Amino acid sequence: MVNRELYLRKVRPFIGTDVVKVITGMRRSGKSVLLELIQEELRERNPEVRIFSVNLDDDENKRFLAKGVLYEYVNKLLQEAGNEMVYLFLDEIHDVEEWETAVNSLRMRKNADIYITGSNSKLLSGELATYLTGRYVEIKMTPFSFAEFIEAAKPIFPEEDRSQLFNRYLVTGGIPFLAKVRYDEEASRAYLHDLYGAILLKDVVRRKQIRDVDLLDRVVRFVMTECGHTFSARRIVNFLKGERRETSVETVLNYLTACEEAFLIARVPRQDLVGKRILAVDEKYYVTDTGLRNTVVRGNFRRDVDQLLENVVYFEFLRRGYDVTIGRTREKEVDFVCDRGNERLYVQVAFTLGSEDTREREYGALEQIKTTDAKLLLTMDRLDMSDGTIRHCYIPDYLVSNGVVSPSNLSVQGERKQ
Repeated sequence: MVNRELYLRKVRPFIGTDVVKVITGMRRSGKSVLLELIQEELRERNPEVRIFSVNLDDDENKRFLAKGVLYEYVNKLLQEAGNEMVYLFLDEIHDVEEWETAVNSLRMRKNADIYITGSNSKLLSGELATYLTGRYVEIKMTPFSFAEFIEAAKPIFPEEDRSQLFNRYLVTGGIPFLAKVRYDEEASRAYLHDLYGAILLKDVVRRKQIRDVDLLDRVVRFVMTECGHTFSARRIVNFLKGERRETSVETVLNYLTACEEAFLIARVPRQDLVGKRILAVDEKYYVTDTGLRNTVVRGNFRRDVDQLLENVVYFEFLRRGYDVTIGRTREKEVDFVCDRGNERLYVQVAFTLGSEDTREREYGALEQIKTTDAKLLLTMDRLDMSDGTIRHCYIPDYLVSNGVVSPSNLSVQGERKQ
């Protein structure tokens, strides 16, 4: 089991408090395992600790989905515990009828420490947010980062170096379960195919009561194919028209929103770096897991590698706590504008800087930004091509680093190396 330390660090300060710990993320991204890791830590602190854990997505626990049943059962446990703390782990709680009321009532019991998970970003958008204002903390999970993937895959492929493991990560993705089948190609593909169907049917179709599943699937496949490229909902409508499927911009936008809420895809807005405003058209979308994308799209790796690299880098910056947008100036586009507190980082991502045209394009997008903020160029070139205020890094190395980038720690100063 990979120790998801990134998320454990976020949970630990709230253990034993009356703050509800809400863990959200795509189905099979590791939320249940995180609950197990928290329980392990609790048992290490106190072997006699009282823990109640239930997976509400399991058919064996369907009885708890009816209104009031879960609350009555857990409330009885709390009464029996007296003044002793009981740690409640309620996995995939969103299907419990009126679960918001139950969680809020249990929270008010002095001996209840509550952890819940859900596979929908709207988990906290309704009554619970109103009930728990200032009384919950949300931890958003993603599949394995590259660093976590190395921890899982290195024992299976001990002969592979970081570069080889990274190529495997781009293709296979970071769904934790795949380590259990030792990243076998056929088994992994079958699992990811079934996972895609489960997300689409359980987390999108059922929740949004979508009738035209085929149309939804076509929209998702278009987005996955075009991940990392700017496009509009109108372009999707025109594409579907070419496939003899009529739909509206509103329907496409509703489908995209539903897939975002299920954490299947992520929308990244564009901002005008000159006018300092968010642009309302031609946004980008990324897929939460590259392995899932590659299974659904089955594209050409060499053709798609730039998109996959951008996809991986985008989610890494999210893990590191940045708010990420796409930057646009009058003439050029910056792949990512990353903000965290008072820190801003401009980032370009490319497969290689092998040609002069590519070097001019990638460096030029960053050079036109006349600020003292850090600028980072990420490629698969191993040779350090840092230039003045622009730091260049080899992508696999950067993904396992602490991510510190500033003009003061550049290894090269002065003119660009040719």
